[in-house]
Amino acid sequence: MSDRHRLHLGPIATPDRLLLGPGPSNAHPTVLKALARTPIGHLDPLYIDLMGEVQDLLRYAWQTENRLTIPMSGTGSAAMEATLANTVEPGDKVLVAVKGYFGLRLVDMAGRYRAEVATIERPWGEAFTLEEIEQALDSHRPAILAMVHAETSTGVCQPMEGIGELCRRYDCLLLLDTVTSLGAVPLHLDAWGVDLAYSCSQKGLSCPPGLGPFTMGERAEAKLASRSGKVPNWYLDVSLLNQYWGSNRVYHHTAPVNMNFGMREALRLLADEGLENAWRRHRLNAERLWTGLERLGLELHVPDHLRLPTLTTVRIPEDVDGKAFSLHLLNTHGIEVGGGLGALAGKVWRIGLMGYNSQPENVDLLLDLLETELPAFRQSAPVAAIA
Repeated sequence: MSDRHRLHLGPIATPDRLLLGPGPSNAHPTVLKALARTPIGHLDPLYIDLMGEVQDLLRYAWQTENRLTIPMSGTGSAAMEATLANTVEPGDKVLVAVKGYFGLRLVDMAGRYRAEVATIERPWGEAFTLEEIEQALDSHRPAILAMVHAETSTGVCQPMEGIGELCRRYDCLLLLDTVTSLGAVPLHLDAWGVDLAYSCSQKGLSCPPGLGPFTMGERAEAKLASRSGKVPNWYLDVSLLNQYWGSNRVYHHTAPVNMNFGMREALRLLADEGLENAWRRHRLNAERLWTGLERLGLELHVPDHLRLPTLTTVRIPEDVDGKAFSLHLLNTHGIEVGGGLGALAGKVWRIGLMGYNSQPENVDLLLDLLETELPAFRQSAPVAAIA
């Protein structure tokens, strides 16, 4: 027997971090306590009751009556893939509205399920108009229109009014990414005519990463039921998962019970606060941040009317090494802010105010550090001051 990989380690010890980046955000202390409870079986009657509570609370958070609403056992990307795996058949036309990094991920995933993928694009920091979407639907006649509501890479919130009606007029499903909006930004899936949506546990819901909320409406269920063959992803096949999450409760996989403990508590806290109150809190704290950043002379990347309350992109001044300052915040103050992705790499910081972390004291702390310590990182600053 070889001991080459045998490590002698102490108990895990991680520092406290204030996560003000694009996610994850800090989990609520009540959620962390729930995660630490003794596991129970995934077919235990008590857990079966909890599953129903989680489903109902997810419907509330999304403002939907969708029967098939579940937390996927996997991160938000698993739920993202589930929307496509269950509804795309080879040769289906999928139109993806790309205005950032996660639109491109939808393109990649749809192609892997052998869809005929078409795209429309906007610069990273802008949103689509209703006219642009209608023109693309008329031109491509897709089976599915996939788009991102809250684009984490850019900080843009896509206006949704009228899009669902267009999708019905052109007989296509509307698939919506709500990863950075669920629980924090107004969402009205049924009123908007959204057929498929997914999210994550670690942002507006104040839970650690590990679950991917998923919901499917009647029109999407009908497309799933009319498939010519099996869903090509066994683990994400909701026709199988619904036998576990539906009334039959037939075993499918060993569910992450403790993660669902945490999800249940996170959604309970959201319901106790009330959706409109949570949406208002996120908006007020974001406006506090935006005002403070502009007061410091920093430029915001997204126009005011399209800004996400959960994720702000601020342009890095030309005379500042953005990565060096981010590392300084992390190593000196234990505060994480994100850098740019894709077309915005090296050009912006991404500041998250999501869920439990959307508090005025966190805004004021970050603004104070930007005011007092960012000047030392400008290239014109004395070397000794930076050191």
